[in-house]
Amino acid sequence: MGALLAGFADPVLAAQATFRGVMDALARPGTIVPLIDTIAAPAPLSAAAAAAALTLLDGDTPVWLDAPLAAQADVAAWLRFHTGAPIVSSPADAAFAIVADPERLPPFESFAIGSLENPDCSATLILQVRSFDAGAPLAVAGPGIADRAILRAAPLPNDFPARLVANRAMFPRGVDLLLVTGTAVAALPRSVTLLGEA
Repeated sequence: MGALLAGFADPVLAAQATFRGVMDALARPGTIVPLIDTIAAPAPLSAAAAAAALTLLDGDTPVWLDAPLAAQADVAAWLRFHTGAPIVSSPADAAFAIVADPERLPPFESFAIGSLENPDCSATLILQVRSFDAGAPLAVAGPGIADRAILRAAPLPNDFPARLVANRAMFPRGVDLLLVTGTAVAALPRSVTLLGEA
């Protein structure tokens, strides 16, 4: 394992800016929001996923890493050092999950989906995608969307549209999704309704 890469150059201001970007994405589902304060992170953790992790994770938020991320000891060490978040081996135990290979994303039901009494006890999945210019265009509606939003992202699981439909059917339970490229984020919270492939 090599030397740990630095986190944010200005931890307070950068975390605040990243938090605003993530919250903006969640408030306006399907909208691509640039993340200005991205950082150098150990591969294959992307810069925007790393920035989101430093902003959202702490010692009380267990995180699950998919196989490509878990295979690189530097990733877990970097996350532990900068956030204090415990790394868990089971998706069901995670408050957050970071996924470098979304095409092999486990079923949403593998993660905490909350309960009717405590829907907030569910997981947020951070999916690293290569592009917001590729993939099937998805039309979504819901809170924060004036009419409909069209989002393209790739790669994603082949059954991703069906997963979104099933996730919405569980509301208020379900998982929330943050899709990140190297420099931007878009959100698909559990409240969105899939209108179809645009």
